[in-house]
Amino acid sequence: MGRMQEAHWVLMMEGSKYADRLPIGLEKVIRTVSAETVKAFYRRWYHLKNMAVVVVGDFSDTQGVVDLIKLHFEQRHSLPGTPPTIPVFPVPSHEEARFSCFAEAEAGGSAVMVSCKIPFSDMKTIGDYRESLAESMFHSALNQRFFKISRQPDPPFFSCSSAGDVLVHPVKAYIMTASCKEKGTIEALESVLIEVARVRVHGFSEREISVVRAFLMADIESAYLERDQMQSTNLRDEYLQHFLRNEPVVGIEYEAQLQKTLLPHISAAEISRFAENYRTTCSCLIKTVEPKACTTVEEVKDIVSKVQALEESGQIPPWDEEHIPDEIVARKPDPGDIVSQCDFPEFGATEMVLSNGMRICYKCTDFLDDQVIFSGFAYGGLSELSETDYLSCSMGSTIAGEIGVFGYKPSVLTDMLAGKRAEVGTKVGAYMRSFSGDCSPSDLETALQLVYQLFLTSVMPGDEEVKLVMQMTKEAIKAQERDPFTAFANRVRELNYGKSYFFKPIRAKDLKNVDPIKSCQYFDSCFKDPSTFSVVIVGNIEPAIALPLILQYLGGIPKPDKPVMHFNRDELKALPFTFPKSVVREVVRSQMVEAQCSVQITFPVDLKGPHVMEEIHFVGFLSKLLETRIMQVLRFKHGQIYSVNVSVFLGGNKPSRTGNVRGDITVNFSCDPDSSWRLVGLSLDEMLCLQEQGPSDLDVSTILEIEQRAYENGLQENGYWLDRILRGYQSRFYAGDLNVSLKAQDEWRNKVRSSLTKVTMQEALQRILPSPCTKQYTVVVLMPKLPRLQRLKSFLFSGEKRLGIEGKVLIGTTGTLVLAAFWWKYSRARNVT
Repeated sequence: MGRMQEAHWVLMMEGSKYADRLPIGLEKVIRTVSAETVKAFYRRWYHLKNMAVVVVGDFSDTQGVVDLIKLHFEQRHSLPGTPPTIPVFPVPSHEEARFSCFAEAEAGGSAVMVSCKIPFSDMKTIGDYRESLAESMFHSALNQRFFKISRQPDPPFFSCSSAGDVLVHPVKAYIMTASCKEKGTIEALESVLIEVARVRVHGFSEREISVVRAFLMADIESAYLERDQMQSTNLRDEYLQHFLRNEPVVGIEYEAQLQKTLLPHISAAEISRFAENYRTTCSCLIKTVEPKACTTVEEVKDIVSKVQALEESGQIPPWDEEHIPDEIVARKPDPGDIVSQCDFPEFGATEMVLSNGMRICYKCTDFLDDQVIFSGFAYGGLSELSETDYLSCSMGSTIAGEIGVFGYKPSVLTDMLAGKRAEVGTKVGAYMRSFSGDCSPSDLETALQLVYQLFLTSVMPGDEEVKLVMQMTKEAIKAQERDPFTAFANRVRELNYGKSYFFKPIRAKDLKNVDPIKSCQYFDSCFKDPSTFSVVIVGNIEPAIALPLILQYLGGIPKPDKPVMHFNRDELKALPFTFPKSVVREVVRSQMVEAQCSVQITFPVDLKGPHVMEEIHFVGFLSKLLETRIMQVLRFKHGQIYSVNVSVFLGGNKPSRTGNVRGDITVNFSCDPDSSWRLVGLSLDEMLCLQEQGPSDLDVSTILEIEQRAYENGLQENGYWLDRILRGYQSRFYAGDLNVSLKAQDEWRNKVRSSLTKVTMQEALQRILPSPCTKQYTVVVLMPKLPRLQRLKSFLFSGEKRLGIEGKVLIGTTGTLVLAAFWWKYSRARNVT
């Protein structure tokens, strides 16, 4: 828990034991506790009567699982005596609101939080369940309003949300959190408090509640349809909550029936009354957070009094609702035709080319009854832009997204999609542009209508809309510039990929050079020509229903008279990408309230020759091997980290059929700042050992088992097949026949798996990574910035090691002058304050 969160927690829990310390204990106690104290704690509290074993999975022999549980647990006995009663520590309520104004240099931006404590009781009856439904509808309806306010001209906040959560038994909290512009916390607080007061005075409208009701109905229907395909972890968690919090486990069939019965009868008035829980007399705590102190407690109190006066005098007007169109597509397009069709029975897929040139491949599955996912891509992206156009065009997705890329403002589209499970997103990358979506089979028409609208909409930036987007972007950039980890990531990117404009982070001062009209025009051109796109659709598809919809909304996208952004993948412009030729070791120091340290070690990868695809599979196996072995050393042997991540990036070169595959392998972990360089050395030593001595047979068998398990799980997932077919189209060996490309994927994987031994893995480590690995890499370490005196001492000490006697005299004299100047400024500052 950070410093701000800890102070907030103490203020919220004032008067209770929780304000003294968190249940987990104090760090100094945990660090110094004796073994006998831990054993005594175990003997006192770890009684079998307070424990449960929950096992969920697809078991071929359920009784065998029960027998295993009995074998391992039935003969165990707790120590004699009655287990102590688990204590409940009360949290006192308070009628007077509490206030705090935090200034935090590392804050991600300015924000306001309003929290109110209310009693929490267990859910035992259908009436309790109905109450919980009404409560969730209140938060959803309020969040819908907050979203609409955030999209108004010159909004008081960029985002705001309301939620209820159990803090500690038996207390729950209603919490509203709003992020806003710098020096905008008072305005944001006033807007949030007025909106809750508006609900208390006028309530929600029936239309607002009908939207929320439709979303809840869609969610429960989806859960019901997939009741036999629910993840084991979800069921496990339900039983855990039943054991720990007495939450009922009724089964999805009964819960779906209950919701469908109750939801139509929960009125707007019944839902609106939950706004009473946000009164400032309801154990309320109001907190502001700012990078620099601008707001005072007195200002916060004045706003609370102002809103109370407005509410009491009846000066808060009703909510002004927007007009919501009935149809996403006003005029249905004429369907396209199928020009050619090909079946791939081995993979259960069918490919079609439509009359407008769009290529479609669909695969019917029964993995999830309520899921259809799709993605479409076309070659050509940001790498084709000149440096003068790059800044504006790279902002195209952001600006267009806030205005509305489907023909409607986001706030309006949200209401239009009420009760439907359909979403579509877009991405413009270096070498490709793409759209992707996820929907229920019953809402496939809606999802395809959104894609149709994407290609037909011309985004027109208005002054107010652009102002809002730029303000939000500016605040986000400022927040990133204050964040130590952003400075760290920027330096890593700059070091590994060069100082090209493409990899240069956007600064707040750059925004004045953005041309919003050019931004939107570029985005429009990215999704204009259907003949450049290949689309893959996977999920619970009924071809007799889906094909007419595909022909109408994808085949009905008009093809422009002249090709738009029509690129040959082999002729794409490559990104400037130059990895350092030798070893580079750097420290990025940032101001931190709490000392943190992050490490990234990066090695270049350049795959060449006729067996590039097999090498890509080798890279995947190597990354898992490195992750496993480095984890064993840093965590289990030396106890210095919690986790390590080894990731692979192979997108450095353009996706041509003949060029090399370039990228990098990175090792990331967080650690104590004082241990960072020693852990870097241990990581490099372990990698060098693997290159020189190779892995063990156990290492190889473990990695093969992990990969096989992931592969088997993937075969039963829609996302795996969507990605696999997309990779088939994007493969360098794809020449028009998807079947050949998909078969080649299996051949490459099987060939690498069958050849994987400790010798071949050692050879791959030497071949793919620099050999030895210590001859070419970069390592960047994020460290807390040293206090000024410590920096001076470090500078003086390092200088003495480099210089001779004359240099020492010179540096000593300079140090005396610098220290004297520092103390003079410090004494003046003390006198001034």
